[in-house]
Amino acid sequence: MPLPMKLTAITLDCSDPLALAAFYQQATDLELHPKSDAEFAGLSRADGLFIGFQRVDDYQAPRWPDQSVPQQLHLDFAVEDLDEAEARLLELGAGKPADQPGEGRWRVLTDPAGHPFCLVRGSGSEPS
Repeated sequence: MPLPMKLTAITLDCSDPLALAAFYQQATDLELHPKSDAEFAGLSRADGLFIGFQRVDDYQAPRWPDQSVPQQLHLDFAVEDLDEAEARLLELGAGKPADQPGEGRWRVLTDPAGHPFCLVRGSGSEPS
């Protein structure tokens, strides 16, 4: 029987919390938490979703798909149009790895701190 726990936050390590929060704020409907600063920044939505960004000294970005510095996690974002979403995120500073295993069903991008994330069509229910 699962414990009565509710996921309240996802936190990403990075070298510049405010910059990474700005990237995700521009890419989503999340609002910057008023107590965000250079050590820890957060984005939230009224329904309780919270993404945090914490500064880590000597941060090393994941090297997806190479595992020399493995991904610690990745996020999936549902979008209506993969091409349009990818183009906008690349304008905001995302990267696009050469390895794209989704065969057109999803796209793997990296945020400005190197964390991989996926764009998926529609509801986002298909695992990446």
